[in-house]
Amino acid sequence: MSAACGCEHEPEARPDEEAEEAERPWWRDRGIMVPVFSAVAFLAGLVVEWTVGEPAETASLVLFWVALLLGASTFVPGAIRKVLKGKLGISLLMTISAVGAVILGYVEEAAALAFLYSIAEALEDKAMDRARGGLRALLKLVPETATVRRGGAAVEVAAKDLQVGQLMLVRPGERVATDGVIRSGRSSLDTSAITGESIPVEVEPGDAVSAGAINTAGALEVETTAAGTDNSLTTIVELVEQAQTEKGDRARLADRIARPLVPGVLILAILVAIIGSILGEPHLWITRALVVLVAASPCALAISVPLTVVAAIGSASKFGVIIKSGAVFERFGVIRHVAVDKTGTLTRNQPVVTAVLTADGVTESEALAWAAALEQHSTHPLAAAITAAAPGAAAAEDVTEQAGHGIEGILDGARITVGSPRWLDAEGLGDQVAALEEQGMTVVIVHRDGEPVAAIGVRDELRPEVPEVVRTLAAQGIRVTMLTGDNARTARALAAQAGIDDVRVELRPEDKAAAIGELGENRSVAMIGDGINDAPALAAADIGIAMGATGSDAAIESADVAFTGHDLRLLPRAFDHARRGRHIINQNIILSLLIITALLPLALFGVLGLAAVVLVHEIAEVVVILNGLRAARTRA
Repeated sequence: MSAACGCEHEPEARPDEEAEEAERPWWRDRGIMVPVFSAVAFLAGLVVEWTVGEPAETASLVLFWVALLLGASTFVPGAIRKVLKGKLGISLLMTISAVGAVILGYVEEAAALAFLYSIAEALEDKAMDRARGGLRALLKLVPETATVRRGGAAVEVAAKDLQVGQLMLVRPGERVATDGVIRSGRSSLDTSAITGESIPVEVEPGDAVSAGAINTAGALEVETTAAGTDNSLTTIVELVEQAQTEKGDRARLADRIARPLVPGVLILAILVAIIGSILGEPHLWITRALVVLVAASPCALAISVPLTVVAAIGSASKFGVIIKSGAVFERFGVIRHVAVDKTGTLTRNQPVVTAVLTADGVTESEALAWAAALEQHSTHPLAAAITAAAPGAAAAEDVTEQAGHGIEGILDGARITVGSPRWLDAEGLGDQVAALEEQGMTVVIVHRDGEPVAAIGVRDELRPEVPEVVRTLAAQGIRVTMLTGDNARTARALAAQAGIDDVRVELRPEDKAAAIGELGENRSVAMIGDGINDAPALAAADIGIAMGATGSDAAIESADVAFTGHDLRLLPRAFDHARRGRHIINQNIILSLLIITALLPLALFGVLGLAAVVLVHEIAEVVVILNGLRAARTRA
């Protein structure tokens, strides 16, 4: 039984032992087979008792004792160890009930209690294993071996032995063994098992790759940037394991109820036995005290929340959402407002040329080639967009750059100048330039020998899924606010495309945090971002969400949730998953409390005997376990 249920296991197994146990067939698993043999012995005892009758009373009694001892072996040792440490657990209630029943001559009822309780324990353990199964599966995405270049030769090594700075060869069809940067080769990577993104990602030299991705096309040489045992995939697993051990508000609520309930039930049972014995018929009231002891056991309550949280967090990791704790998971389910950073979250953070205006007699390709001739000398973010739009452009000579204004140089004997409309006159293109700026573009003016010949519009384009995501969030009752340090014109143009009507612009990091505080005054608010400047706002929000593996370390550390991919459609899916898990948690808590409330008076006044109470209690526990496992299912 889990610690949450007040019972005690052997010391935690190491990950490799857990994996070995998970792969063991059920018929070789002692945790399953002992309760099964207990059940077989008990049912055999019933069959003998009902079919043969009094002549076989000894045989049926022996079978009941076998069932009792086998079932009790799964929880009595843990109960004793816990008592020796000064702790009371639910297994202690079951132990006392079984011993008391035997003393009073109810061996059959004691056997029923033992085998049903042991089966409930086995089901819970297997449920926890199933809930963690997806997490162990993530580690299997890393191959056991990798090929590295050593002195010009390809050498196969164990993936766990990879070190930073090695050159790794990844052939078509192979998985990437650890994080790295492509040094040669072009291909497409299938990252669906890690990020949840179904479309393969095109990669080329300079691109980062993550452990577990599948190389689907050409051979790649990848320089490792992480050790084989400490990469993005192992970090994901570590975060989820931490999350599964940290309890949420409802988990703590269940603990708070269960903790005093165990000694309270013991005291109540003692009082029932003493007062009833004083009033007469001690045998009857001691029996009822034992039944009360079992009826008020909060086992279903204690396991209901942790099991659901483990299942839900583990399944969220399968579609690319890493939730750092049970408390975060529960808060996630009540979010009603999301603040979103613009650059790199709503947009691709990859400015591209989206419009080219030219004067008479000048073609778009000429304008782009002239601008690229200069911009290839610049490190400005817009320069990369322009040079990418005109690959192979000749380089200008005598290039000089004036920070904040532009750049100029000589190309084929002509002086080319490229810069901001605030520095260079657009003349006849002025009205069109203003229209581009209204669409959220940053415009660059191109002069040739002092005459304006072109205007180039560059924009960090909105991610294609953003409008759909905003509509889906609205349908879920979640409002969206854009927070950005960008200027009002650009921000409002992109917000209009996205369908966002609440836009806060020209914000510094501290301004974003203040905006989160304002938005969170009346409702729970989440913040999603990916940069260092988002860290204060991520920390200030009820839920901070870091976007993608390329997010800054500061953003990821400040966040409560991390997306392994960059598809924003993960956001409404994650909210839906958290809300569903929260509903399941509430169902389990209510069901558990109703069972205790209903059984206690029925046991106290003798309406239900020990066997009936045990059966109802353990059936309820099985129902709670099966209901909690529903949180492991994910909706596409």
